[in-house]
Amino acid sequence: MKAPYFWSAGLDPKSREAAPLTRALLSPLAALYTWGIRRKLAKATPARTSIPVICVGNLTTGGVGKTPIVQAIRHHIELKGIHASSLSRGYGGSEISPQKIYPTWHTADMCGDEPLLLSQTGESWIGKDRFAGVQLMAFYGTKVAIMDDGHQNPGIVKDLSFVVIDAAAPFGNGYVLPKGPLREPVEDGLARADAVILMGDGDVPQRVQQSGLPVLRARIVPSGPAPSGPLVAFAGIGRPQKFFESLKDHGGDISEAVGYPDHHDYSPKELGFLHKLAKSRGARLITTSKDYVRIHPDDRGGILQFPVTAEFDDIRQLDALLNPLLYPDNS
Repeated sequence: MKAPYFWSAGLDPKSREAAPLTRALLSPLAALYTWGIRRKLAKATPARTSIPVICVGNLTTGGVGKTPIVQAIRHHIELKGIHASSLSRGYGGSEISPQKIYPTWHTADMCGDEPLLLSQTGESWIGKDRFAGVQLMAFYGTKVAIMDDGHQNPGIVKDLSFVVIDAAAPFGNGYVLPKGPLREPVEDGLARADAVILMGDGDVPQRVQQSGLPVLRARIVPSGPAPSGPLVAFAGIGRPQKFFESLKDHGGDISEAVGYPDHHDYSPKELGFLHKLAKSRGARLITTSKDYVRIHPDDRGGILQFPVTAEFDDIRQLDALLNPLLYPDNS
């Protein structure tokens, strides 16, 4: 689903773009949603798993960079000689039982795009039942589980919880679903977090400052330069415009940019349109790595990908939070 424009931050609340009548009509549903998530969290009894769990979550719908952060934390722990694996719900995939993801066998239709992407750089698992997933991971040798998303999932105890926030658009219009993009009230979500990871440039939001939580700064950076020559860029992620801007900022010559909703499943007709568009512009097609894995391998010909990674501004801040969990005997 594409986010409604009135979810955006910085709009005059009385303007037509801010859709004041629509927001007013959605207020009862937002209140009901808030009641529901609070009730679910309050009634739950999280289960303790046999290995430590690090959760990388967020407070809003849409992409804020969680998956690259999971990838970066997993890699950082692996460099310490500790077997770390990621765990995703497997959103959009047909498989529901806990299982390890193999990039040469699984497809996005089976496990979802994010777990498949994570499997290309490390050990990746899915499990709708997070407790069963972590326990199976532990059985096969994982020492630390890193949950990609799940801050609002109360099924298991999280030993360390990060909330990832986009510095450029922290909380949208500040309202809870469906009146706004928030999955829960900001203060509720921050109260269960151990630290905030603020992505990109921008001031620390006032509500984050008031929480007193440690703030780590990180950013998404390309794995290499943009391909040369004219490009037709397309993306079906939370905020496609961020991808287009990043590609352009790193030397990409974008002739045309086409955005789709997050987790978009590209049809043969849509891919045909994109190929024709690129041909008419004398350009090559390029997309995100997340979109690339979502396209069937037989249909990837003639499509480039622009891989990115997450980098922390000060890795020592991350270690200060990780090390007590990874080396409890030294704490």
